[in-house]
Amino acid sequence: MLTILGFTMIATFLVLIMMKKMSPIAALVLIPALFCVFVGKGAHLGDYVIDGVSSLAPTAAMLMFAIVYFGVMIDVGLFDPIVRAILRFCKADPMRIVVGTALLAAIVSLDGDGSTTFMITVSAMYPLYKRLKMSLVVMTGVAAMANGVMNTLPWGGPTARAATALKVDATDIFVPMIPALAVGLLAVVVLAYVLGLRERRRLGTLTLDEALVREAESETVLVGAGSGAKSGAESESGAKPGTGSSAGAGAASGSDGSDGDAARDAESDDAFQGLDPDRATLRPKLYWFNALLTVALLTAMIMELLPIPVLFLIGAALALTVNFPHIPDQKARIAAHADNVLNVSGMVFAAAVFTGVLTGTGMVDHMANWLVDTIPDGMGPHMGLVTGLLSLPLTYFMSNDGFYFGVLPVLAEAGQAHGVSTLEIARASIVGQPLHMSSPLVPAVYVLVGMARVEFGDHTKFVVKWAVLTSLVILAAGILFGII
Repeated sequence: MLTILGFTMIATFLVLIMMKKMSPIAALVLIPALFCVFVGKGAHLGDYVIDGVSSLAPTAAMLMFAIVYFGVMIDVGLFDPIVRAILRFCKADPMRIVVGTALLAAIVSLDGDGSTTFMITVSAMYPLYKRLKMSLVVMTGVAAMANGVMNTLPWGGPTARAATALKVDATDIFVPMIPALAVGLLAVVVLAYVLGLRERRRLGTLTLDEALVREAESETVLVGAGSGAKSGAESESGAKPGTGSSAGAGAASGSDGSDGDAARDAESDDAFQGLDPDRATLRPKLYWFNALLTVALLTAMIMELLPIPVLFLIGAALALTVNFPHIPDQKARIAAHADNVLNVSGMVFAAAVFTGVLTGTGMVDHMANWLVDTIPDGMGPHMGLVTGLLSLPLTYFMSNDGFYFGVLPVLAEAGQAHGVSTLEIARASIVGQPLHMSSPLVPAVYVLVGMARVEFGDHTKFVVKWAVLTSLVILAAGILFGII
């Protein structure tokens, strides 16, 4: 009974948010509360919620101070060189912009934290998507999948959890999987190329000069990204790229500026930026201090010298104090990012109700046991494949902790009974991460959709099919290479 109710609760939540009948926060709170009462455990709802909030409070704190820290770093210009390099590659070509989104998200994901990846990627790319009227769900979908593949790094979380749960070395899990994960990342880039071509056909291609002229004609002013995603939202009146004959003309001229000389195109290259190069918050004299502070912060995070929330709390305090020594300026920076902080932290605490009820009522355990029990005996020798396939729905519908510490040991035990090694099961368990990163139980995804001003339901409808495909490509590559 709890198994059916668990799946029903999750299905109800997904249907309501995808049909936009409820906001994600309301659905995350009200639906589990209703089901908790329905299963006869309403008297324990408070305990379940407190347990859920307690478990996610460090995550919420980390996100709050990470948003402030990286928001300040964006304000002061730390990431401007990276952004300019990506934007020079992208120019005003929708195909290049989508591919650039995938590359930027993958590069920034090396720090192992999804939230910071999404903050930097959206801050850099959002203005371009808005100016050219590109689909924002393409941006969120591509960024989430690229980060999902990179999330398998040993310090990213899933691999470390699998190693801990099965008492094996994380290096023995990750290193042999590198070829399969490389194929998965290539699949994301190819998918970005295809989606970019689709956007190019829909919108046409402009030269940088044409995009800037249209922007000037519409009197759009792109303010600094110091206000986070809000700055992009303020450019709603951005120039619409040509359609019909004008789009054809833009495409004909191409992104190489064949109608203008190279010097003028280079000047446009500098002007067509997602971050305002003249914003008042820039601190060029403190560039190397901010770079070293960020490197030190990420190094301490990877080496686990202190809990991540504490690191970002200290980092945010240092960044604000050094870059903005005057109290009014510090207050202004905090206020500029308060919208993102409130939206994300609110979503995390709402998700705590969902996870608290799922776990407290025993629904998660019953769902996992049912799935394991349904595996036919004949599939025993193929438990690597089974684990890989199960990692898709299980890591989407439950937290990584629940899957890796609750379900994976059972799957590994079943595999060992049929001669399948524990390492093979562990490697197969991480293939579902491209889909997991868009799960409603992942706090970072709310940073992504919140900063991009995308409805979570729209993001889900778009990304699920492509994320499943990417995960299956990784699984197929793992089997083909003999890794799984």
